[in-house]
Amino acid sequence: MESFDYVIVGAGSAGSVLANRLSEDEKTTVCVLEAGPRDWHPFIHIPAGFMYTLVNPRVNWLYTSEASEWTGGRRIAAPRGKTLGGSSSINGHIYNRGQRLDFDGWAQRGNHGWGYADVLPYFRRTERRMGGDDLFRGRDGQLPITDLDWRDPLCDAFIEGAVQMGIPRNRDYNGTMQAGVSYVQRVIQNGRRKSAARGYLHPAMSRKNLTVRTHAHATRIVLDGKRAVGIRYRKGGRDGATMEVRTAKEVILCGGTVNSPQLLQVSGIGPAPLLQSLGIAVKHALAGVGENLRDHYAPRTRWAVGAKGITYNDRGRGLGLVRQALHYAISGKGLLAMVGAPIRAFVRSREGLDAPDLLLGWVPMLTEPGPRGPRIARQSGMTCYAHPMRPESRGRIHIVSSDPGKPPAINFNFLSSPVDAELTVRAIRIACSIMRAPALAPMQISEIAPGPDRRSDDEILDWVKKAAETTYHPVGTCKMGSDAQAVVDARLRVHGIAGLRVADASIMPTLTSGNTNAPSIMIGEKAAAMVLEDAA
Repeated sequence: MESFDYVIVGAGSAGSVLANRLSEDEKTTVCVLEAGPRDWHPFIHIPAGFMYTLVNPRVNWLYTSEASEWTGGRRIAAPRGKTLGGSSSINGHIYNRGQRLDFDGWAQRGNHGWGYADVLPYFRRTERRMGGDDLFRGRDGQLPITDLDWRDPLCDAFIEGAVQMGIPRNRDYNGTMQAGVSYVQRVIQNGRRKSAARGYLHPAMSRKNLTVRTHAHATRIVLDGKRAVGIRYRKGGRDGATMEVRTAKEVILCGGTVNSPQLLQVSGIGPAPLLQSLGIAVKHALAGVGENLRDHYAPRTRWAVGAKGITYNDRGRGLGLVRQALHYAISGKGLLAMVGAPIRAFVRSREGLDAPDLLLGWVPMLTEPGPRGPRIARQSGMTCYAHPMRPESRGRIHIVSSDPGKPPAINFNFLSSPVDAELTVRAIRIACSIMRAPALAPMQISEIAPGPDRRSDDEILDWVKKAAETTYHPVGTCKMGSDAQAVVDARLRVHGIAGLRVADASIMPTLTSGNTNAPSIMIGEKAAAMVLEDAA
């Protein structure tokens, strides 16, 4: 039986970082188990390819949530990356750290060492950024953080409309303050995606002390009493051979917000009543495993554009798409180098707040609901999503079988907190006011959804139930803390189990203000430092 110093489950955003950092010492052996394939698929690397990887079963788990009242009885798409790089290989490329208060809030909950001043050095260590304040931005990290290398008249109009509505411009929302409107920062270099795998894992894979195994689906944590000593995994497909690797030091789960709690639960670590109901022997009762699920629930307001030739819908069809493909092949620019939403605004729901609590994002393209998430519409238009950044509503992820190959039940429990519903309506109203600003009048814009016939709060919320989607930012199911629902401590060690840590978005006690990929990579950096400190 093979043995390594460290076994990492999941080669995603945090797992790729850990693999690189822990294997820097040539005397330390590291094994990474990734359920998906290598990140060879061309749509991973073409920035606009995220529209396909979000629905591609080859690189995506394609989870869906359970139907609920606040989704109007719909099952909501919950894509998760299933390849080297994890969700950093399928996301919309946007780099957003969050706010100072996010991390100070984690520390105030008893998580020593997770305040903003503590995590800032790890954010800086990850990035290679031109511009901005040296106090906040890193210069020589593994991830190039770039600005869009083009300007679009429609996007410029979004920004001007926001300014006309009292939202200031902000040159660096990852710097001194987040509030304001701007073009986004992205993790793209020379027209190609720079995932965590490309930034961290691939440069380390030539090391003899690092073993990376793809198509290796972890099925059980091997325990010796209350200590994790290895991982059992299935090689290849569902009928593949069962294999096992042992660890001399630690097992580190980096499977993400869905897969990490799932693996803990099928291994007998989790809420005792759930495990017993499925015939799983309780190895260690830990009530919080799978609880505290949070995500951004974002209705997409949709707008028709009468002016011709200015939206991505106009430029991305027929011969226009051929021209865009040629332009991208020659220059690495154009429509195929687009990010998920090139413009965003961080705004306050009311005066007097210390920091923004709402996020608005604009796409110069009309999308429409599809069976697996938003898709490109044939009609010319634009989309603006709007949502609270720090929702209070909490759901859960529970396994439905002892079979690790069966997807768990994902219950987001969106808008169960009244304040989330209130802020969602407020975000939609602000988005609609910006779309009616003078700067956008020449675009000949008309409202499609929520629609001019929906004006009261109840009417808007009824539309939200029928139309909203997530922004693919699930966190919290292996919460860090010391309360009864906490799964890991401030050093990411699983409570009550030696030799076992979790390091991914699932450890976040609360959602950060915006996208979660940058914080997940930071978690990988900080986790690696703590592992090495504890081993010294």
